[in-house]
Amino acid sequence: MSEYPVHDNTAEHRFELIVDGEVGALATYRLRDGVVNILHTETAPPMRGRGLAGELARQTLDQIRERGDRVVPSCPFFARWIEEHPAYRDLVVAR
Repeated sequence: MSEYPVHDNTAEHRFELIVDGEVGALATYRLRDGVVNILHTETAPPMRGRGLAGELARQTLDQIRERGDRVVPSCPFFARWIEEHPAYRDLVVAR
C-alpha cells in the first residue's frame, strides 16, 4: 500500500490522493455504464514536483481495474501516463 492513499470520493466525482490529511492531488471523473471518463487532474500547488499525480494515476487505475470498469482518459495527463505505462492500456475504451 502506498504511503499516500487514494480514495474515490463518489459524492464529488473525484479520486483524491491524501497527503497528511489533505487532498494533495485529485482527478475528476464521470462514471457511466462501467466506464470512468477521467476529465481533469490537478495537484495542490505546494505539493507539486513530488510525483503525486503519477501515484494518483496508478492507484486510480488500479481501483478501476479492481472494480471491473474501463476508462476514457480525456485528461491529457492521464492519457500520457497510460501511454507511458503500457500495463494499463487494456483499461482504455476505444473511442
